[in-house]
Amino acid sequence: MIGVTTTPTTTGGPPRSPARRRRVDSLLVLCVLLIAAMVWQDRVVAALDAPALRTGSTVFVAVCVQAMPFLALGVLISGMIAAFVPASALRRVLPRNTAAAVGVAGMAGLALPGCECASVPVARRLMQQGVPPAVALAFLLAAPAVNPVVLVATAVAFPGEPAMVLARFLGSLATAVVTGWLWVRIGRAEWIAERALRRIVPRPGASRWAVFAETARHDLVEAGGFLVLGGLTAAVLNVAVPASWVTSLAGQVALGVVVMAVLAVVLALCSEADAFVAASLSALPLLPRLVFLVVGPAVDVKLVALQAGTFGRAFAVRFAPLTFLVAVVCGVVAGLLVLGGAR
Repeated sequence: MIGVTTTPTTTGGPPRSPARRRRVDSLLVLCVLLIAAMVWQDRVVAALDAPALRTGSTVFVAVCVQAMPFLALGVLISGMIAAFVPASALRRVLPRNTAAAVGVAGMAGLALPGCECASVPVARRLMQQGVPPAVALAFLLAAPAVNPVVLVATAVAFPGEPAMVLARFLGSLATAVVTGWLWVRIGRAEWIAERALRRIVPRPGASRWAVFAETARHDLVEAGGFLVLGGLTAAVLNVAVPASWVTSLAGQVALGVVVMAVLAVVLALCSEADAFVAASLSALPLLPRLVFLVVGPAVDVKLVALQAGTFGRAFAVRFAPLTFLVAVVCGVVAGLLVLGGAR
């Protein structure tokens, strides 16, 4: 009798699961990068020693370090509004007429000494408390530009030009109010992401301090990543824009206004420090430097990144160009009225 060896088949049985592939996760990528850095250490050190990279890293750290304290201040105020200020109180304080409320919100910017990073989470929280978006956005633009700290810094940076303080105040306040009024007319609710208007629901029985802590933590984690992204963008653009472009604008007022407006968006300076940068550009007339000071706190790359992360991309691509145009026009008009033109 001849024995026959048979091999098992899968016919009629359960299908055999394929071999499981290892997923490439962030830890594996980090390990590979660390090993590569150790192997090619000399080349990595030589590459990181490039002047452009050193300049870019300095700008990146400066933007983040300057903005982070004010961002933290903003999320603390945001948490306090969510925990301790009922929506009914805000509705009682603001005028029922939205156009009038925009003007009140613009003047309320005098009360919050912070930069533009601080105003974004506060504006979001105001919307969640029932404040009309145009009113909250007017406050967002006014707070970093017309507060006492910024005005005093401008006076110190331009000791021989006291009119610059008045011109900056009027141009920035007009930018906030006019943009708010325009948003009343052309703004659409669907442009603002639903997550921006969704309130954080506290746990049943949670205290107000627990609501404050959870709201502040949520806003800081969400906005911090976009601040880093904006700082990285500002660093790259700072390195890419030659300094000689600015010095070549002496005596060219119209071109200077355009270039300084774009430069304000690119450099992404804190509103408490931008006056000293503008004062150092003494070769330029006052009018382009004023436009630089009006545009910067209203729209720059880090602020656009924060707005896109907070209110959604559809909002940012509409609000940023509108704000830029209004800020340039208001800055020029304020300069012509207060500074006497192009000097």
